[in-house]
Amino acid sequence: MNSSELTTDVLIIGAGPAGAVAAGLLRKKGWRVLVLEKQHFPRFSIGESLLPQCMAFVAEAGMTEAVEAGGFQYKNGAAFHHAGRDTAFDFREKFSAGPGTTFQVERGQFDHILATEAEKAGVDVRFGHEILAVDFESDVPLVEVGTDKGDAYQVSARFVLDASGFGRVLPRLLELETPSSFPVRMALFTHVADRIDAADYDRDKILITVHPEHRDVWYWLIPFGNGRSSLGVVVRPEFMGRYQGDAGERLKQVVDEDPNLARLLANAQWDTPVREIRGYSANVKQLWGRHFALLGNAAEFLDPVFSSGVTIAMKSASLAAESLDRQLRGESVDWDASFAEPLKKGVDTFRTYVDGWYDGSFQDVIFAENPSVPVREMVSSILAGYAWDTANPYVSESRRRLRVLTELCRE
Repeated sequence: MNSSELTTDVLIIGAGPAGAVAAGLLRKKGWRVLVLEKQHFPRFSIGESLLPQCMAFVAEAGMTEAVEAGGFQYKNGAAFHHAGRDTAFDFREKFSAGPGTTFQVERGQFDHILATEAEKAGVDVRFGHEILAVDFESDVPLVEVGTDKGDAYQVSARFVLDASGFGRVLPRLLELETPSSFPVRMALFTHVADRIDAADYDRDKILITVHPEHRDVWYWLIPFGNGRSSLGVVVRPEFMGRYQGDAGERLKQVVDEDPNLARLLANAQWDTPVREIRGYSANVKQLWGRHFALLGNAAEFLDPVFSSGVTIAMKSASLAAESLDRQLRGESVDWDASFAEPLKKGVDTFRTYVDGWYDGSFQDVIFAENPSVPVREMVSSILAGYAWDTANPYVSESRRRLRVLTELCRE
């Protein structure tokens, strides 16, 4: 086993969207950036339906051209179905300024593109390298790294950004994890050759389906550009106890309980093993500390229902890169004011609507008949990821506005 030491300005843990965007932004500002990723790309990940807000951060990092050349499925909105009722939001018809379209992506390819663009910009990206220990007590952080080839080395960095996603490296090593306020839920999911030929199916939108009898159970159907789709269901773990068989058989059973999904997927080829994750909602005691900050899912993950994960990850990368650039240049930076508090504002907005989804109030808004056009455009902005646009009253006063709107819709 070899031992050596590297020196860099910024060490980023994880090469996913948060890590790649942060690396690209910091490299554009002239800093030496080292990205260490435990896995090898391309690799599987969920979070495949991007929100239009993401495209602003992709552009900020200078990666738009590469993403647009990736051949991904175009996306302009979200469709919803429940017990025979259908509605859809076109993200181009929204309150907030900014992109109104984006892509549905197989994350293995998408993340690989972003990481490759960071490399092209001069970032040192290393795959198969795992963080073993960290020391933030001294003036310069020291990180111990092991590779999947059996080598070991240390990295001396001026600052560390944790973009490790569900790996949550620094929260584990620094004992920062705290319980999430959300109930424990699980997701069963897979990729299928969907073979959908229904004339009423819009491949330009994610389809979110509410179980016909259990409103806290929902499905996603995310079409890709190659005739395949990501298919999943989110439930409480105890709900799946009523089904028999392996994960694939149980997913098929619960999918067949919705007549519309069963119709759309009648000819689908289930050719990929079904995966399962549970207890994925997470929280931390703090978003930053001496010499480090937590990005995206490494800090907090709410729920997959509105595909907010990648958007929050990229927003955190943008905020952290700006704050860190100032700090590395010698400025005194208030990380609460410039990073944690702005990030939390958007996360709390998403939280309002996730809570509302599961208690049924936001579902009543989404499926309301004859909604006000201006209000619908404000809601569309939130679904499109613009959860930081405080000019939108459904952002600035999200809980009060949702409560009033729900009452109006129910009347």
